[in-house]
Amino acid sequence: MIAIEVEVPIASFRQSRAREYAETYSVPPPSTVYGMLLSMVGEIDRHRHLGTKLAIAMLSEPKQSTVIRTFRRFKRKEISDPVNARPDYQELLSDIRFVVWVDAIADLNGAGLPNRLQQALQDPASIDRFGGLCLGESRDLVNVVTLLPVNYQGNALQWLVQDENGLLTLPIWVDHVGSQDTRWRRYTLQNKSELWQPPEAAWTVIQNI
Repeated sequence: MIAIEVEVPIASFRQSRAREYAETYSVPPPSTVYGMLLSMVGEIDRHRHLGTKLAIAMLSEPKQSTVIRTFRRFKRKEISDPVNARPDYQELLSDIRFVVWVDAIADLNGAGLPNRLQQALQDPASIDRFGGLCLGESRDLVNVVTLLPVNYQGNALQWLVQDENGLLTLPIWVDHVGSQDTRWRRYTLQNKSELWQPPEAAWTVIQNI
């Protein structure tokens, strides 16, 4: 198991069912965090580490704002055609700080994502990857990634725990071609700063079934 602290100045986690108005989830979804972790180790096959378990604890309460930006839609074949571009509102979050615990107990691949992450953080030159490290969209660059002791104890941990009555419905796997295979779980944020190990309900298994 490995624990990593992540800081992102600004990002948007577009809700799966958002249309013209690009609403954001209030916290980074497990699927987005998983994608960022794969990017850290230079893994382009997101099926490679299916079965990895993630536990997320928020260190901040991100502030929400709304901007107008240009979105592109494929109305005409030529992507540069002005018809394909139109302004729309987008929600943004700022000051995003969280800790993610990664466990490979259920990892379907022998390499183990935690081991690969530790290598990437301790010996970055050994990793073959490309592009900036982002949390979600390519412009949402990660500012700091810090390797923590697995017995890390924060002063303001808010655990993202699975709760069938929770108000947060977040994707754990995203189908980028349509939405048929997108998988969601319901969560709630719980203030349990006295816990330094993830509670059982905080663990999410990354899976596409």
